[in-house]
Amino acid sequence: MFEFTDRFMMSDKNVEFARSAMMGPNAMRVAEELATYLNIKPGMRVLDLGCGCGLSTLLLAEKYGVTVFAADLWISPTENYQRFRSLGIDDKAIPVYVDATKGLPFANGYFDVLFSVDAYHYFGENAEMLPSLIPFVRRGGYIAVAVPGLKYEFGKDVPAEMKPFWNGEMERTLHSLGWWKGLWEGAEGIELADAREMDCCAQAWEEWLDSGHPIAAKDAKMMEAEGGKYFNLVQLIAKVV
Repeated sequence: MFEFTDRFMMSDKNVEFARSAMMGPNAMRVAEELATYLNIKPGMRVLDLGCGCGLSTLLLAEKYGVTVFAADLWISPTENYQRFRSLGIDDKAIPVYVDATKGLPFANGYFDVLFSVDAYHYFGENAEMLPSLIPFVRRGGYIAVAVPGLKYEFGKDVPAEMKPFWNGEMERTLHSLGWWKGLWEGAEGIELADAREMDCCAQAWEEWLDSGHPIAAKDAKMMEAEGGKYFNLVQLIAKVV
């Protein structure tokens, strides 16, 4: 399943690049698992929504030969363009600035796949976001997201060992597989094709914690307290009908 990521991470130079581009659990590894459940073919148009520094974009462009619109709010298109040029994928990866909460600047039915790794939970934890994205994907296309999640909803009973780290943003964005399924099943215009806990959670987190990023150093204390008991990665795939 992780042939591309494992091969990429065998090079010290590539590991250095990946670590510099990580913004959370290794997005390349998460993207490779998510993409495995999609029938992605060369020449397709894919919107990588919330692409960050483009690890998921690199995976999609190189492994599948698709045209990727690498959309992000926080990482500038110029920065990503320079990064894509250095990787030799600037002919397949188009960096764009997008604020998903204010609408997408694309034609209806333009994309074969809308793809999002470690980003959707920040803006899609509401009933309005998914319906607003559906029109941009052709009928028969897919919306596929992978988000950090919880093995069960904490509610007001946050585990004692997690209380030092728990905050309002985590309460808003981190949810269980069942919670996300309920949200997506209520949307018209799609059929939920897959909803599951992902296999790569532990390894993707480990690669992030080894990245040397200052935020990763803070996350290490949280993950030590968590001890594999509470966090997961949630995968959701819906077919546009």
